[in-house]
Amino acid sequence: MNAEQLRILYVFTDLVLPLALGYYLHQKHIISDKTNNFLIRFNIIIIYTTLSLLSFWVLPLSPQLLWLPVFGILYAIIPGGLSLMTFARRYPDYLDRGAYVMSAMLSNIGTLGGLCGFILYSEIGFAYVQLVATFQNMLLVVLCFPLAQYYYARHMATQAHTRLHLSLRDMLFTWNQLAVLGMVAGMLLRTAGIERPPVLGTLFQSLVHIGAWTSLLPVGYLMDFRRARAYYRRILDLLPLRFIIIPAIIYALIKPLFTDQIILGTLMIIAATPTAINAVVTSRLYKLNVDLAVAAFLLTTTVFLFLVFPLLFFYIQGGGQF
Repeated sequence: MNAEQLRILYVFTDLVLPLALGYYLHQKHIISDKTNNFLIRFNIIIIYTTLSLLSFWVLPLSPQLLWLPVFGILYAIIPGGLSLMTFARRYPDYLDRGAYVMSAMLSNIGTLGGLCGFILYSEIGFAYVQLVATFQNMLLVVLCFPLAQYYYARHMATQAHTRLHLSLRDMLFTWNQLAVLGMVAGMLLRTAGIERPPVLGTLFQSLVHIGAWTSLLPVGYLMDFRRARAYYRRILDLLPLRFIIIPAIIYALIKPLFTDQIILGTLMIIAATPTAINAVVTSRLYKLNVDLAVAAFLLTTTVFLFLVFPLLFFYIQGGGQF
């Protein structure tokens, strides 16, 4: 294997290991919920803001990039719409149905997709992924949260539910959106023609791995295999939805629009990413079936790590094109 092919090992060192360690730390009561929450915030505010700035600083600017934010929305709307019209109807309990829809809509783009984009396409792939992920994160607030509230209200069988009031300030001006400023700063530096110092490239390489650990270790901490086990068979239809139907639809949409193989490959990686931890967070926040969302995260992530991504990796590394 050459150096680029050896990056497949990051799937183990930067994905499997932090998940396993987070689970172990929780089971042994070595860290607390407070420490786990701190790691989540540290990753979002510090690590990802820095990574966004450094990657967007060297991002090639082209008219084709204007389409990427559109796909950030489509990656949630298409699977969400399909699940609402088909698979989600099997759940008479609205708490189950809401958790299923969240699991279908929200993909692990920013963390898992970002690392996989980096493994295959270095910093450019990572930057493309983050550009797409930013708009899905916005959709989380403006669409997924109200939809989750709707399912909880339907479950309570009353019209007297508390409505979700979100101002532009609540949506766009929180510490969680600080990475957007990093992206803007990076693009301004790129546009101004300021060269990024080589030492910052070395820093970027290290931060990608650190960011994977600070984002996935808390996820491992939250996993409860025993309670999730009861839902695996019920959510098996998420597998064809996530790994066959959605990639096929996305490929049909992107093929006429893009010629750059890095953009095409990155978008196909994103199309096949598994259920996001935000599906679990949203389900917990709005009192949906958290165990179903955890089961969706665990099942789809396992299939992605051990089957889908290795196939994509060796196809692209072998010279395959989209």
